[in-house]
Amino acid sequence: MSGVFWRAVPLFAVTVLALNTVNMLTAIQDRPHEPWIVPAVEEYTSAVCAIGFMWIGWIAFRIAPPDSRPLWRMLLVQGLGLLAFAAAHVTGFYLLRALIFGWLRIPFEFDLPARFVYEARKDAIGYFIGVAAFWGMARLYGPQAAAAPEPAAGPAMFDIRDGARVLRVPLVDILAIASAGNYAEFTLADGRKPLMRSSLTALDAQLAPLGFVRTHRSWLVNSGRVTELRPERSGDYTVVLGGVEAPLSRRFPQALARIRGA
Repeated sequence: MSGVFWRAVPLFAVTVLALNTVNMLTAIQDRPHEPWIVPAVEEYTSAVCAIGFMWIGWIAFRIAPPDSRPLWRMLLVQGLGLLAFAAAHVTGFYLLRALIFGWLRIPFEFDLPARFVYEARKDAIGYFIGVAAFWGMARLYGPQAAAAPEPAAGPAMFDIRDGARVLRVPLVDILAIASAGNYAEFTLADGRKPLMRSSLTALDAQLAPLGFVRTHRSWLVNSGRVTELRPERSGDYTVVLGGVEAPLSRRFPQALARIRGA
């Protein structure tokens, strides 16, 4: 997953630098009595610290991605991540500003405790931009090594790490995969339901090229094993895979198109 981090950070950095540059230009126009260097130092120390401390958001993302379950755990982890990021960011740019303004001999006043809540509210925007960048890059460039086709003489296989054991099963025997907190529950054609410690996002990245489709934030299905698509009054569908049923949300129109074309 380190490749996801190094792809997401430049995207986050460009976004933050662009926003802070706009803020700097606005401040220069609104505060003509101040030297231009003051808003420049304020905005770019904030940007540098936000980029430098985004690894905090990465740790929270690895522990509980936005699509992980249970929901309360994801919200708790991301909330703590936001607080830690805000504390590091505000303290960091405060120290940098004090150092730079002292070197420039420009008066510097900043009531750190009083301003923390105000700055933390603004940090929420930057933090969630960073987490969104991690999530997007994980979907595009997540790990691909867990599943690999076997030679033409045999079926393509997938290793399910169920606790201390590894189940090697043909891909065609995997009907569906459902999110179960920090685990993913596989439903196999023979009725077994092994668990594997993995996020659904990571499995989606691995299995999408092999015919699996994300039909819901908590479900992946094997498009080659779909036997029926049943429309619901809500606009959603029920995907039938033999004796197994999975939801297909109207928020995933690309899944409906892939299954119909399978």
